[in-house]
Order: sequence, then structure tokens, then C-alpha cells
Amino acid sequence: MTLGLLLDIDGVMVTSWQALPGAVDAVATLAERAVPRMFLTNTTSRSRDQIADALNKCGFDVAAGEILTAAALTAHYLGTEYPGKRVWVLNEGPIAEDMTGVEIVDDPARAEVVVLGGAGPVFTHESLSKVLELMIAGVPVVAMHRSMTWSTAQGLSIDTGVYLEGLEKAAGRKIRAIGKPSPLGFRAAVERMQLEPTQVVMVGDDMQNDVLGAQAAALIGVLVRTGKFRAEALRDLQRDEFGPVPDHIIDSIADLPALMEKLSS
Repeated sequence: MTLGLLLDIDGVMVTSWQALPGAVDAVATLAERAVPRMFLTNTTSRSRDQIADALNKCGFDVAAGEILTAAALTAHYLGTEYPGKRVWVLNEGPIAEDMTGVEIVDDPARAEVVVLGGAGPVFTHESLSKVLELMIAGVPVVAMHRSMTWSTAQGLSIDTGVYLEGLEKAAGRKIRAIGKPSPLGFRAAVERMQLEPTQVVMVGDDMQNDVLGAQAAALIGVLVRTGKFRAEALRDLQRDEFGPVPDHIIDSIADLPALMEKLSS
């Protein structure tokens, strides 16, 4: 059975852009087996070229064209849903090169659409208040993703999803999120690999966004016990006998070649 591979990056392959133990060898082994692959990430602090460069410096062999970022997916969505509109992007990191075809403006007063990227110092009281003001005025707001946290060498940091819930409640409007766990990214990656969703294995450290989100889109989900993985959250999920659980759980990406061999047999 031919299986493709969809890999999250942060918390699965690297943490704070340092390779996790066994990750380089595991990815190389799967590449030697010619396993079709894509890398799907909600990382918004770097462009695809920058992500590929950072991974290659860690010892991986990854091309920018194999990477699907939330920013690139958002740019495609904006081109379809809001073509030609002026967009104010609030994001921590230089991702303009992944948003080709989007007219980005620095002045929120000129914005016809607001895009929220990754959280960071730019998410100030003033800037988020401006987002709320524009939402209430009827300006569409799109989020690159709905991740609640990301993993760093110092521990977990809160991410955009934490702010989205407050903005939605305050404005009485929903914000469309494009990256994981939205099915848009999973579908785009599957289409690029020219496979069916049931033939693609999604590997992630975020149980909700990566794994259960992928399973809801008919992919095979694999949860790794690295990055933002929390045993307590998994136990809570497993106590609900009627709720979804990860299809597979492995200690780290180092165990992935063996699992892929088993699934393919």
C-alpha cells in the first residue's frame, strides 16, 4: 500500500530550530524509501525559504517547495475570497514573500481585510484593540491558524488562538482560520502528493490541530510524545469512550520509519 507522509515541523522535527534526537536520521530514512511527503506548518515567524534553510542547517534535506505554510495557504484563500482587497497583516515574523499577490498595507485605517498571523510582541493591547474596532465595523478578519500554543526550548508560549476566542466574543463575530486544524491545508497537501486522504499519514505533536484535525479530514493521524505533547491531555481524551483519539501514538519521530513500514505492509 502506497502511503504519503505529512509532517509538522515545530515540536516534531525541531524545537527552537534545533533538531530533535533521531529526527534527521528518521526523515532521511523515509526519503531513501521514496515516501511521498510534504511539510505542513502553522509557523508564521519565517517564510518557506527561511524554514527550508533553517531545517537544512539542522542536517535535514528539505526543499522550500515541499513546505506548506499557513501564510501561503492564507494568501491563496485571500486571492479566492477577497481578490484585490487591501490587507493589514498583524504577524510576528517576515512572511510577505509567502503572500504573493496580496496587497499588504501598513496602515490599518486603509485595510479592507485584516489577517492575524503568529502571536508575539506585535500583539499589543493597541493593535488588538484596533483589530476589534475593525471587526465591529464589519471588516473581515482572517486568521492564519488557530493554534493555542507553540513549543520552545524554554517551554510553551501562547499563540494566536488564545486571542481569537476573546476577539470573537467581544465582537460577536467568528474569525475564519486557514491553517491547521482547518481541512484546507490537509487537502492542499494531499492534492500535491496526488494521493487520497486515506493514503496520507499526518504526524504532529498537537493532538487537536495536527492529529485529530487530520483524522477529521480522513487522514491517518500519528501523535508524537515530543514538543507540545501533554500526557494529561491525552489521558483526558482517552477517558471519553465516545470521543476521537489518535490513530497511532509514538514516542518521537525516530520511531516513524518502523511505523510507516508496518502501516504500508
